[in-house]
Amino acid sequence: MTTTTPRTTALRATALLATAVLALTACGSGDPSGGTGATGPAAAQAKIPTTDVVSGVTKDPAAAKLLPADVRERGTLALAASVGTPPGATYLPDGTTLAGEDIDFADAVGKALGLRIHREVASFEAILPALGSGKYDVGTGNFGVTDERRRTIDFVTYINDGQGFAARKDSPLKKVTSLKRLCGLTVATGAGTTFEATLEQNRHLCTEAGRKPYDVKTFAEQGALWISLQQGRSDVVMSTINGLRYAVKQQPGLKFLNEFKRLDVGFAFKKGTPLAPAFRAAVNHLKKDGTYDRILKKWGTGPSAIKSSQISPPEIK
Repeated sequence: MTTTTPRTTALRATALLATAVLALTACGSGDPSGGTGATGPAAAQAKIPTTDVVSGVTKDPAAAKLLPADVRERGTLALAASVGTPPGATYLPDGTTLAGEDIDFADAVGKALGLRIHREVASFEAILPALGSGKYDVGTGNFGVTDERRRTIDFVTYINDGQGFAARKDSPLKKVTSLKRLCGLTVATGAGTTFEATLEQNRHLCTEAGRKPYDVKTFAEQGALWISLQQGRSDVVMSTINGLRYAVKQQPGLKFLNEFKRLDVGFAFKKGTPLAPAFRAAVNHLKKDGTYDRILKKWGTGPSAIKSSQISPPEIK
């Protein structure tokens, strides 16, 4: 059993806004400025898969045995979830029910370990610090495994995603193989993400090439990010490969440019957590019993499959 207790109505409203943006533009004329022809809730509901791929998961005694004794005794885990847009995590139109790849994987792992997941919605940038303080046992939010993050966070991988770009269809951009291709442009991305870090760390490439640096606009709200692109206030979006592919399918006025860098994605824990071996065993159990593939099929993310779960592997270079 999983309980969901959002921290604030603002976070819930943000996720609903992001989902509504995808749904509304999907039913529009294809004009990137945002002409629409449907109401948000009905359209959003039609676009988010709700197939049950988790309820049939059974407890794996071998994986559960790896849990710390105190966790087995209490039978619960506190999980912080970042909620934005599909296929990662979003709200269904009822404004309460969560859906997404991250949600399904966390629920399935909980069932495999015989644990109840107490889920609380939190902002992406707040989750990793909160893990270190002990407020939560685990976090989800399409957290890419980087060497920088591995210094303070442990990860248990479950998919492979990464960094990519999207733009309006009228953009001259075709493929971004170097960040110098972005010089002089305005790039929209999520606050506190690996995308923001990558952009900020490499802004000097433009200056060194004698060109105007790109401008980075960060957004805590995914809905606002897409509106910025659609209205021409941003030239390009840098985000997750899976998230961009999903969004572009829903928004005829946009195009996916390319994958820029692949990253493993994992459940996040405070450094030195004793939970990692059990989570790794649970993910590998889901691969063996077929649940893993069913989750990827549901969300259309088959190319993100990993061969086996790992604990804090080195960053993919």
